[in-house]
Amino acid sequence: METSSLTARQLFEQARANPTRRRFGFGRKPMLINIDLQRAYTDLGAFKTAYETDPDQIAYVNQLADAAREKDLPVTWTYVAYMESGEDCGVWGTRTDTPDSLQNIKVGSERAELDPRLHVDPIRDIIVNKRMASAFHETNLQSLMVWHQCDTVVLTGGSTSGCVRATVVDAISRGYRVIVPEECVADKHESPHFANLYDISVKYGDVIPVAEALAWYEAYQPEAR
Repeated sequence: METSSLTARQLFEQARANPTRRRFGFGRKPMLINIDLQRAYTDLGAFKTAYETDPDQIAYVNQLADAAREKDLPVTWTYVAYMESGEDCGVWGTRTDTPDSLQNIKVGSERAELDPRLHVDPIRDIIVNKRMASAFHETNLQSLMVWHQCDTVVLTGGSTSGCVRATVVDAISRGYRVIVPEECVADKHESPHFANLYDISVKYGDVIPVAEALAWYEAYQPEAR
């Protein structure tokens, strides 16, 4: 094992400045998947489970969602929430049982609500209640990717080291290109955030500035059918 005195942030910044692998790049058509931008994780004033990395994350996500809709590209929002008993959380809900525990995010509760600052179109956007880390695990997301003929996922949300990473790995395992706009993902702690951005960038997907992602959407032209 190679050892280093660099922090996770420094390792990521070094890899970003001196990439050793070419990018996967955008494919023909992306789906924007916004992971768990719900009040349990974004409302810093209300819930201690909430966290923030880039203070402009929500604004950037809104720009991406608006840009995707403008080009008639699919936008998906996921959230985690469980039945009153918490039984559908499975073994994941057995480690703790406090008011802040995962299995105690109840369907219809304030913790399950998408952040009210988000630009969610309730008519056009896809909203998925997921119960495990990956947005693909036992949801209809795979069939929706097929239906919309998407070959790329653009991922935002949190946490970088949890549900974002799990979705990244599941996406590339299914043969999709993965794009992660750096300013649009967040974690509770700096080290796992940057360690996972490093891993994603050198193994599983492209970690790019949000400005670059927005420029791609602006230039996108759908293929003639």
